[in-house]
Amino acid sequence: MTLYKATTENITIKVRPVFLAGQSDIVARKFVFAYFIRIENHNTERVQLLSRHWFIHDSIGEMKEVEGEGVVGQTPVISPGKSYEYNSFCVLESFEGFMEGTYTMERANGEQFEVTIPRFTLRALAN
Repeated sequence: MTLYKATTENITIKVRPVFLAGQSDIVARKFVFAYFIRIENHNTERVQLLSRHWFIHDSIGEMKEVEGEGVVGQTPVISPGKSYEYNSFCVLESFEGFMEGTYTMERANGEQFEVTIPRFTLRALAN
């Protein structure tokens, strides 16, 4: 599995995408991908993940934009030197695409900032 990584304001985002062949249906143009995300806080204060903003692209020119509170129903607080991990999935209509985006984080003093989610490739049959 390929690891994608980006660091913004001492917050490191690591992503590992995986093609889920058993849940995909090539004839129906349903390509299912899981992605595993690790958010590491390298700051000296806690941060909280408030929201996400994704751009999901496929190779046939479709682009979906997804915004929402938290991730997988949570708005985790990440202590200094700690990390938070979760996984999710997306469905493309083509065998290849990519995702990228941002998380909105909040410091203990209430200041909000954006953290880059690195662009990562989604490719069927190429884990």
